[in-house]
Amino acid sequence: MIQFQVEGMSCGHCVGAITKAVQAVDPAAQVAADVPTQSVKVESAADRTVLQQAIEAAGYPVKSAA
Repeated sequence: MIQFQVEGMSCGHCVGAITKAVQAVDPAAQVAADVPTQSVKVESAADRTVLQQAIEAAGYPVKSAA
């Protein structure tokens, strides 16, 4: 599991956009987002860097990845 701290995630629309971006890279990815903590957990076979780039391309800067 990969965890990202994502800036600007404030509502359900944001969660949907991030989920869509991640699943465009890996359709089988499982995405769990927590708006209050701006945390996104991704279960995916895709590379961490590719996932981060997808989230950032959707307009959400990643502060850190673990």
